[in-house]
Amino acid sequence: RRLWCERALRRCVRYLYLQLTTLLRFINYHIITNNPHSTPSLHHIIIKRTNSWQTRTSFVNSPRTIQKSALQTAALYNKAAVQRTSPLSMVVTDPTKNAPTLGGGGGMFTASNAENRRVVPEDVRGRPTMKIVYVVLESQYQSSMTAAAKRINAGSDNMAVECVGYLLEELRNEDAFEQFKKDVSEANVFIGSLIFVQELAEKVSEVVTPLRDQLDAVLVFPSMPEVMRLNKVGSFTMKNLGQSKSVVADFMKKKKQEDGSSFEEGMLKLLRTLPKVLKFLPSDKAADARTFMMSFQYWLGGSPENLESLLLMVGQDYVGPIKESMKDKEKVVMQEPVLLPDKAIWHPVAPDIVFETNEKYFQWYNNEFCPDAGIDPKTAPTVGIILQKSHINTKDDTHYVSLISELESRGARVVPIYSGGLDFSGPVEDYFYGTNGKPIVDTIINLTGFALVGGPASQDHKKAASVLKKLNVPYMCAVPLVFQSFEEWQASELGLHPIQVALQVSLPEIDGAIEPIIYAGREGATGRSVPLADRVNLLADRAMKWSNLRTKKNEEKKIAITIFSFPPDKGNVGTAAYLDVFDSIKAVLKQLKKEGYNIGDAPDDKEAIMESVLNDPEARISSPELNVAYRMSTDEYYELTPYAKDLEENWGPAPGNLNSDGQNLVVYGKQFGNVFIGVQPSFGYEGDPMRLLFAKSASPHHGFAAYYTYLEKVFNADAVLHFGTHGSLEFMPGKQVGMSGTCYPDRLINSLPSAYLYAANNPSEATIAKRRSYSATVSYLTPPAENAGLYKGLKELKELISSYQGLRENEARGPAIINSIVSTAWTCNLDKDIADLPNLETFDAKTVDLERRDDIAGKVYSQIMQIESRLLPCGLHTVGVPPSAEEAIATLVNIAQLDRPEDNIEGIPRVIAASVGREINEVYRGNNQGVLTDVELNEKIVMASRAAVRALVNQSTDSNGRVKEVKNFFDDVGGFFGSLVGAKKPWTQAIIDAGFPNVSEERLAPVFAYLEFCLKQVVANNELPGIMELLNGQFLMPAPGGDPIRNPDVLPTGRNMHALDPSSIPTTAAVEVSEDVVRKLLEKLADENDGAYPESIAFTLWGTDNIKTYGESLAQVLALVGVRPVADSLGRVNKVELIPLEKLGRPRIDVVVSCSGVFRDLFINQMNLMDRGIKMAAEADEPLDQNFVRKHAIEQAAELNVSVREAACRVFSNSAGSYSANVGLAIENGGWEDESQLQEQFLTRKGFAFNADKPGMMEQQADLFKAALKTVDVTFQNLDSSEISITDVSHYYDSDPTKVVQGLRDDKRKPMSLMADTTTANAQVRTLSETVRLDARTKLLNPKFYEGMLSTGYEGVREIQKRLRNTMGWSATAGEVDNFVFEDANDVFINDPEMQQRLLDTNPNAFRDMVTTFLEANGRGYWETSEENIERLQELYAEVEDRIEGV
Repeated sequence: RRLWCERALRRCVRYLYLQLTTLLRFINYHIITNNPHSTPSLHHIIIKRTNSWQTRTSFVNSPRTIQKSALQTAALYNKAAVQRTSPLSMVVTDPTKNAPTLGGGGGMFTASNAENRRVVPEDVRGRPTMKIVYVVLESQYQSSMTAAAKRINAGSDNMAVECVGYLLEELRNEDAFEQFKKDVSEANVFIGSLIFVQELAEKVSEVVTPLRDQLDAVLVFPSMPEVMRLNKVGSFTMKNLGQSKSVVADFMKKKKQEDGSSFEEGMLKLLRTLPKVLKFLPSDKAADARTFMMSFQYWLGGSPENLESLLLMVGQDYVGPIKESMKDKEKVVMQEPVLLPDKAIWHPVAPDIVFETNEKYFQWYNNEFCPDAGIDPKTAPTVGIILQKSHINTKDDTHYVSLISELESRGARVVPIYSGGLDFSGPVEDYFYGTNGKPIVDTIINLTGFALVGGPASQDHKKAASVLKKLNVPYMCAVPLVFQSFEEWQASELGLHPIQVALQVSLPEIDGAIEPIIYAGREGATGRSVPLADRVNLLADRAMKWSNLRTKKNEEKKIAITIFSFPPDKGNVGTAAYLDVFDSIKAVLKQLKKEGYNIGDAPDDKEAIMESVLNDPEARISSPELNVAYRMSTDEYYELTPYAKDLEENWGPAPGNLNSDGQNLVVYGKQFGNVFIGVQPSFGYEGDPMRLLFAKSASPHHGFAAYYTYLEKVFNADAVLHFGTHGSLEFMPGKQVGMSGTCYPDRLINSLPSAYLYAANNPSEATIAKRRSYSATVSYLTPPAENAGLYKGLKELKELISSYQGLRENEARGPAIINSIVSTAWTCNLDKDIADLPNLETFDAKTVDLERRDDIAGKVYSQIMQIESRLLPCGLHTVGVPPSAEEAIATLVNIAQLDRPEDNIEGIPRVIAASVGREINEVYRGNNQGVLTDVELNEKIVMASRAAVRALVNQSTDSNGRVKEVKNFFDDVGGFFGSLVGAKKPWTQAIIDAGFPNVSEERLAPVFAYLEFCLKQVVANNELPGIMELLNGQFLMPAPGGDPIRNPDVLPTGRNMHALDPSSIPTTAAVEVSEDVVRKLLEKLADENDGAYPESIAFTLWGTDNIKTYGESLAQVLALVGVRPVADSLGRVNKVELIPLEKLGRPRIDVVVSCSGVFRDLFINQMNLMDRGIKMAAEADEPLDQNFVRKHAIEQAAELNVSVREAACRVFSNSAGSYSANVGLAIENGGWEDESQLQEQFLTRKGFAFNADKPGMMEQQADLFKAALKTVDVTFQNLDSSEISITDVSHYYDSDPTKVVQGLRDDKRKPMSLMADTTTANAQVRTLSETVRLDARTKLLNPKFYEGMLSTGYEGVREIQKRLRNTMGWSATAGEVDNFVFEDANDVFINDPEMQQRLLDTNPNAFRDMVTTFLEANGRGYWETSEENIERLQELYAEVEDRIEGV
């Protein structure tokens, strides 16, 4: 029987062993690599609790007056400190005070030194010495490894240890890397952990791989697969990790997805059990596997005792000299790690190390701790805190203790939890609810800085958001510095390390996290985590304010609604992109009143609200007619605004002349009960040519600071609601991400919770608001895009072409109609767009054949169809008003035209084209070339698509023309019975009726199922509820921002908008689209230049565009240079490789890339990618006539006396914390002398180079910028959305370098200016002048557009004038606006007396600006017109001035 049992046991154990590699692969790769930059799931396991686990602490002193509870809390923490044995003391002063200034701003390379981690035995005493080299991501292991080595050197008779450690980022430094190579070549054992940065993983692999065989052991814990494969413990390896499939691993991965945190908990228990089972495995290989797993557990334990055991075990079993010296000695028996629970509640002064239930925790906390701390458990707000377990393991918890004590000193309870896995949803649900099932926390702060579920590499954002929504409290995710010391971060203009931004800011935002406040970092010499006092205080204050919103009665809350006025002094109070601001404020006030807020005597009429704020809708912002809510004396201002003195450098002493009456600072707005509607001041330097020229933006002026001081400290707002896209707060000077206490967005908003209503199509700037002004965004819908339609002569042209189609072969009527078409086309100025339009005076259609007549008709038809089908948003959106059925149809038609291969959805046009044997891209190509039959077919397909979508929407439309409930075809009884007898669905029948009888209903099914879903999203109304959720201290569900046509997941609006994971772009689909656009671009340029390629193209990259398109324009830059983005083994795009010239089939085109400030903030890793790719091309040994990047870099290197690599810098932007070239500001405010000033502004403000070799700074490189620009042949931008075109905003011309390049070129030739239009499935490349004409015809000159705007009143006039001013901007920067645009606009808005009076009555200030723009366009030489027109404008200006002044 005993023999049978032994055999059975061996069979069981053998089976376990066979699964071991699979389990290890799963645990290390599928679980742990899901969290590459955090301490991973198993990393949180620690050994048995003793007093040594408690850290000696005292709380960080708050600068505010400490109340009784704070004093009592301090006493408790100081008492606990006496009883704790760790030598670490709390940092009670700002560690960044007197920080050394790092050269050039630094910030990317750690200034720490591996020598601080080097331990050399003082006295070997004849013992063999084992050299250990370790590389870790974070520094918390430094003190434990050092202590472990010293303990062995002091106490072991068998061995001595030499030990040196490197932080991963240090390997970027060439000197450090060379020393690392030397150390590894002398080492016995290499240990690596959390090596997840691709280029650094490659460096580690490059060094260790050739030395692997000579090393006695290689221990690599969770890292990139190529580094994990270096593992070697005797016969145990992981050489096949990630290279083969395992049925068991696939099963376990599936179970993980299904069971989430409970599955991870089971895996953790399994890991603890396996080493015990492995004891019974009979082979050396099993013993080696057990050693690796035990090593892993010791490593995860993290304490000096655990690491001492690890080193002793590996040394005596695997290091040759030590093994040899111990042949006749008894081996040291290691203590097994005793592990804490995998999830629990931890408190720094608790008598027990952890609590496994919140009942036990609160029994101690409420009954013992709170009374002693002066906290009332019944009334105190409760803050849930999520901790990283490894910091508890390594006794590195000072930063946690600091925040906990600060919250408790403010009278709050805390529930600090940790997890042994990456999925924190389990502990959140276990510990943040009471026994009654209700939440016990009022706010959550995640101190790990990582996504709630799954870590940075493989998150489950939907699960995280679901868990957080169920809890329904504000969710803050604070960030500890990992790759920088405090000094480096403080000195860096960029702020937080880009890798941390990607992993610890971008990813948590997708969960719904807000407020990425830096609260701690590491001390350079010891690597210990230390809190930053002022940041900890700010974090505690803001958490308390969010908790207050949850607990305070609505009638007692004070809400500050902040509106914007931009440009100032022009009748622009209440500006916001596509938003009817005052009508929306009316809706918000109504909702506030409904939910019990005190809105006093606020009017319920839009005009009355506007009147009360402006006092007179005609008022200028600088005049006393704007309602003054508060006058702040300079004494009060200096007393309440701690940074006021700092503003004097730019603005002199207060009050200054902005938002001032000469004696006091003036706050504009109106208070209704507990609601204040205030007007945010402007930047202040809009009209000052000198300030506009500064390379770096100035600080806010005193009036701006006084406004936010008033909100927080005089009005005592509980929250501020920033109303619309966008204001100035988030663009004030300071770090890009990871604000310090000296950054102006941080200083201004201070402790005020901020909700920010932002347009759903602008996720990039919304993200800046989230990160720099700590705002929770609420997305709002922009007006649905409709077809521009035709009018006047354009409409007549379409009718003529329709007549010609029926009479084209009639030799009498056909030529006559063609003559009329040619004449009307000239009248409509289409000769600018149709190169071979016949000469009006000499052409007679009777003299040409039918083919030529068809060619003329086709090209004219193609042009007017481009105009008619152009998408434009009509009118302005009102918050809380969903689209009508007609508006929903317009949106769905645009959604339906796109193929979505990732979802196996064909667009309706593709399915219809296939029914007549055509491929849709061929139809588009023929349409663009003016082939009459293809133009006709394209229009027919468009009309059939619209009819089909209308049939879908009609089945859900009520009698009021709105969609209240989306109905399925089968919901209708007739539809159900019709399907039984084989009747076609309504949308299929609509397409058949439109002339496509063979269309496949089966192929249409996926797209219409998708459209039904989209319709539900389009008509959903969550904007008002979303605003109220934030003001009520609840969790607002996250949602992506972007173009709702490309990505309908943007809908419904009213959610907390986020961008995307920057490491995910460019996507494969974006690369494919970009290659097509680049092909079209180069074909167009070659055709127009006798087959020659351009040598250099100037590119502009935008943040929002790349979010919407998932990196299409970024991929275009790489494609031109001839490099390909490559994803790493975790799917992150952080590598590039050269495409061989043979495969590229053309020369490498040089590029000069001007990145917007927002792109710089969001995608600095992608700037790194571009710079590396361009330099790779510049250093390629290739013929200069096939590599223009190298050609120009060599020339510029000689000219500037720098290396070729330095000369190849081609990626430029603003200095950190600054935005735009200020060209738009100058033009919008008239603050410019001539074009040379605008060009100088562009060169000064945009000439900061990004250099992947010095990635911690944006370095001013004006000479290199000019040298690169002077070689440019073509300037290029992308249009990706119908909602924002080139005359809708000033951004496009603000960053256009066309005339800048012309001025720099030796031959003074103006470069060709092109625009790629990917707003529809039919992507095209047009000249800039073609695009300006198209935009003018579809918007400024189009009755459908301007009447839609005028229907909204005051705001609508401003929107029309804005487009006129932006059109003139293109004249100033590119000279690409035709004279007829201004002439026709003058006819529409000035020469029509009725229109003139409407504009004057509706918004006289905006109308005055319109008149001024016409006069300025003429005065600057952009518009030639009659003297009669100029005299009329001059007289009109005087009349409007008198009207405004009340004369």
